[in-house]
Amino acid sequence: MHRQIGSYRAPAFFAFMLVFLSATEAFPDGAPADTCVKSRTNEPNHGAARSQSLSTLPYQVTASGNVYGPGTQIQVTIHGHQDVFRGFFLQARDAQTNEWIGSWYETPNTKTIPECSSVTHADNRDKEQATFVWQAPKDRQGQVYFTGTIVKNYGSYWASVIAAVPGALGRHH
Repeated sequence: MHRQIGSYRAPAFFAFMLVFLSATEAFPDGAPADTCVKSRTNEPNHGAARSQSLSTLPYQVTASGNVYGPGTQIQVTIHGHQDVFRGFFLQARDAQTNEWIGSWYETPNTKTIPECSSVTHADNRDKEQATFVWQAPKDRQGQVYFTGTIVKNYGSYWASVIAAVPGALGRHH
């Protein structure tokens, strides 16, 4: 009997290591679509790592506006100044209803998650800046805000970041 149990140890160990190693390299090509509906909103699945305090955020996230009409385009930028970042996950939300709204233009280094009006990185290379264009729905108007996560590395990220809108009146972020 011990012989049979022992014969399963090696394959089980290798299967465990394969799962463990794949988890430690999680999502080098961006957040998966299920990020939109996780219990910890905007939090990547990075093992035991938890979000850093927003008061220590070394990045500037800005939006060119927060009021939209049918088809309006708004530019959102993440700027690292002295700190590079490897990943991001941003989504657009209606300021009144908090529902996901609009769509993002996909660029060569991004991928979109249309199911929840989100954009994420398409590679995990160091980035100093990233700029995105969001498009409002063609049949609505209102206020929008942009929220998400900026990832410096696997163990250091900032969740629930909200883009600032320089000079905007109304809802301040």
